[in-house]
Amino acid sequence: MKLAGIYPITDDALLARPRHGDEIRAVLDAGVAMLQFRAKHGNRELARGQAAELLAICRAFGTPLIINDDVDLCADCGADGVHLGAGDGSIAEARRILGSAAIIGATCHDSLELAAAARAAGADYVAFGRFFASSTKPDAPPAPLQVLRDARKSLDIPIAAIGGVNRENAESLLREGADLLAVIHGIFGAKDPGTAARELVRVHRLR
Repeated sequence: MKLAGIYPITDDALLARPRHGDEIRAVLDAGVAMLQFRAKHGNRELARGQAAELLAICRAFGTPLIINDDVDLCADCGADGVHLGAGDGSIAEARRILGSAAIIGATCHDSLELAAAARAAGADYVAFGRFFASSTKPDAPPAPLQVLRDARKSLDIPIAAIGGVNRENAESLLREGADLLAVIHGIFGAKDPGTAARELVRVHRLR
């Protein structure tokens, strides 16, 4: 599966903002590859409602919706796939529940071994990071750019980079081998998320 482009990540806190639907539509209209939803505040019913709302918007733009960490929520709302961290269950079990068409990604931090294992288990893409200072996960261990170069040589599936990604540093990650740039604050923390997304999409297309 060829996945490449800008990969915005939103969460339940951001979706509580006024006009969030307009912001999401503007971001998707920029031509991003996928959208990820992170439900981090423990309100299951709220998460279901927000995921359903996002899915409806994503369907209108033909953009895949990925659910962070939660296979059951993904299955419940009919999203296009799930992104799993190290403690979020097995890729094989997610595949069994979600089916062969689901997009499954895996967090690998700075570990080529984790990435190889995820690839062997059937992951469609792997994510490395954080590469830069992150306001979302300030305590996450840093990953060197070298891991992207090494992963590009050893893996035949798409590679995502995450952690402090923005317009100023995106090109360096693409140059080292990233296919997908996962962006949280660099898009949804901007004054105009749609414009921020378009600028990042432009950088990716000029790679």
